[in-house]
Amino acid sequence: MKLLLRNPKTFRFISDDSREDSKDCAFLVTQSSKKYLQQAKENGFKDFLSPQELGEFLDLNLKIIGITGTNGKTTTAAMIYSILLDLGCKVGLLGTRGFFINEKQRRPKGLTTPSLLEIYSAIDEARLEGCGYFVMEVSSHSIVQNRIEGLTFALRILTNITSDHLDYHKTLENYIATKNSFFRNPNDKKLINKDEPKAQYALQNTLTYGIESNATFSVKAYSLRNGIIAQIAYGKEESTLEATFFGKHNLYNALAAIGAIKILEDLPLEDIVTKLENFGGVKGRMQVVNENPLVIVDFAHTEDGMEKIFESFLHRKIVVVFGAGGDRDRFKRPKMGLCAARYAHTIYLTSDNPRSENPRNILEEILAGIPEELQKQRNIYLEENRSVAIKKALENLQFDEVLLILGKGDESYQIIGDEILEFDDCKEVEKYIQAKH
Repeated sequence: MKLLLRNPKTFRFISDDSREDSKDCAFLVTQSSKKYLQQAKENGFKDFLSPQELGEFLDLNLKIIGITGTNGKTTTAAMIYSILLDLGCKVGLLGTRGFFINEKQRRPKGLTTPSLLEIYSAIDEARLEGCGYFVMEVSSHSIVQNRIEGLTFALRILTNITSDHLDYHKTLENYIATKNSFFRNPNDKKLINKDEPKAQYALQNTLTYGIESNATFSVKAYSLRNGIIAQIAYGKEESTLEATFFGKHNLYNALAAIGAIKILEDLPLEDIVTKLENFGGVKGRMQVVNENPLVIVDFAHTEDGMEKIFESFLHRKIVVVFGAGGDRDRFKRPKMGLCAARYAHTIYLTSDNPRSENPRNILEEILAGIPEELQKQRNIYLEENRSVAIKKALENLQFDEVLLILGKGDESYQIIGDEILEFDDCKEVEKYIQAKH
């Protein structure tokens, strides 16, 4: 990336790419780009910057809220963003869905946490638009690769820690340690899910939220039958949340968002909860695509993420369509299969993004996690073609059942081999419904 400075001093550009034209350009030395330092020198770069020095050239004077966790980052970030906008604040949002400033999308979706220079430039752009807040998702990859180096966070939030990306982190212990490393600094304000047993953090400047535990932000009573009704408590303050989004996991996300606004804005709890009730949800996250019968599309692609979705519909008969990504963490596949078999009476195993792997092998690895006795008790179908699997599930769906299509969420593509094909779970459902009627 090459960034044009608004108020150039000794150079007009900053780049983290050693191949760029070095004229009037400084080279940013990060953990990722330092291996190209010699190449940058040979290419004519004369000025070299560390991430800590970027603040001299970019306007980073706003409150940054960083959210990490295996699941819930996108929805929690979107909730915080929504509440702040409703409160009249100017806000930037950076994450899986892209880069937004004050409800306008500035960049398409890409990496959960992009390169360090992209992050800094996004913050600078938000500040130019008068933003006082910048909400961002923080992935485990970005923590390891120091893509957030030099940033000062007004608040750091932990949603949960389960298991994901073991193809990169190698062991669960490494993954857990990476997530927890985001919360080591005793001087930073932190908001931690107290119901997460794997969370380790400096106790100083830490507040907590939870449903099962005695936390700073807690729930006295709740119902998840049709949306969410919950009695939220903070000290002596109480307020009732009535929301149209589904699931206990979304109640956790809501608690985190409410807690974040309370910490940063110190408004009455009732005012914050009222603003959250305006939140319309995130595309591809517990998205209701059809109501009768109920069809929901969600991004859940780990055992824990799937379980949270299933637990939202314990009062319904569950049908599920899902697969697992190719060339990614293979250890989670049998666990996902077992999880599905514990909750759903009908299962359609299908392709996610198989990439270079044989789709059938992926389905067999998921199936291997379901004990033979449980396989006999469930209706299990293996269909490599995701479009066909969704169509079959819809054709056989009964009105007392809920169909959950999991794994891809709002993705508009499918990666098969070297090809990136146009594909959207929601559009597949809509296409079937329209054809039927």
